[in-house]
Amino acid sequence: MKVSVSGIGKAGLPLASVIAEAGLEVIGVGRNEERIKSLNNAVNPIPEETGLAQLLKKNVGKRLQFTSDGVQAAKETQVHVIIVPLFITDKKETDLSNIKDATTIIAKGLKKGDLVVLETTVPIGTTNKVIKPILEKLSRLKAGKDFYLAFSPERMMTGFAISRYKEVPKVVGGIDEKSTKKVADFYRKFCTTVVEVSNMETAEMTKIAEGVYRDVNIALANELLKIAEKNTINYWEVQKASQTFACHLHEPGNVGGHCIPVYPWFLINSFDVPLIKNARLLNDDMISYYAQKVEKVAKKGQKVLVVGISFREGVKETAYTRGFPFIKLLQKKGFHVLVYDPLYSKKEVEAFGYEYSDEFRSSKAVILMNKYPELKKTLSKLGVKVIDVKNSVR
Repeated sequence: MKVSVSGIGKAGLPLASVIAEAGLEVIGVGRNEERIKSLNNAVNPIPEETGLAQLLKKNVGKRLQFTSDGVQAAKETQVHVIIVPLFITDKKETDLSNIKDATTIIAKGLKKGDLVVLETTVPIGTTNKVIKPILEKLSRLKAGKDFYLAFSPERMMTGFAISRYKEVPKVVGGIDEKSTKKVADFYRKFCTTVVEVSNMETAEMTKIAEGVYRDVNIALANELLKIAEKNTINYWEVQKASQTFACHLHEPGNVGGHCIPVYPWFLINSFDVPLIKNARLLNDDMISYYAQKVEKVAKKGQKVLVVGISFREGVKETAYTRGFPFIKLLQKKGFHVLVYDPLYSKKEVEAFGYEYSDEFRSSKAVILMNKYPELKKTLSKLGVKVIDVKNSVR
């Protein structure tokens, strides 16, 4: 069995490496020629991903290779995994172009008996209504008869992606029972636990539900945070105490990244889901709440330092980060905004168009957007001027 993995980013690259480590031959398919050349030299582009460098060093040139020729890769392999990024537009509409492109390429090399599995989180029905027609039209093969088709959502977190395949069950839903079994057997070669569900739509909704669950519960935490602070109560103490009896309150704060801010829109755009919609809007608006805190300790024209532009600590990624709109909001309110993030160099911060500073004392307010343990000692001395979004200083 030989496998092609379409998409070699923060999700696809760890997946390809884990499959190769399990003893299967893998071809990773991407578009960036420089990245492909670097990967074929076993250079790790995601240093924060624990264990990835070792897997690349061990398997590249043996069971793992990378190419931009997706059609040839499809012709040479029997299992085709699609794990390319999906984005939403400024109007919150789903952009499936990357998925359609990858599917079109695979279809040109698809053969009888092949397995095709989509891992990218998508709106309900996408695998059946978008992926299947493209594959069938271009290959002239029939899904469920000539080739096997399934959806199996990625359930990883950057920094822990490799271990997740051993720790987190893999959900698989096929276009028919045989497809489910075939794809599930493939995943059992490198996943500890595989959960088979009745169809592709169930598997698709499972992943959406996981993201929406977290978004709604973070929104609940954000509302409770506001109530607690209005009553001079420490929310974090409430959170800890409440967990002693059948309650799991989430951490309040901003919500960014490829997942949680995106998935709710799959439902909001198609269904009447006021709870989900209000939660999403509430979480996006938390930057206004933190801006109000800044206004209490600093005046217009004064310097304020935003610490953290990545969407979460430990991950050098700005996808849907709330850091950018927060900076824009502070600038609109008339503050002189400076930016610092331990993950980004001065040159990188300035490339985003921001003024860099690693000097904390000269700013009237320091807004700590993420958890940075290495800054705790320094920031703990600054007192009320620190607006600690993730309660990581005190």
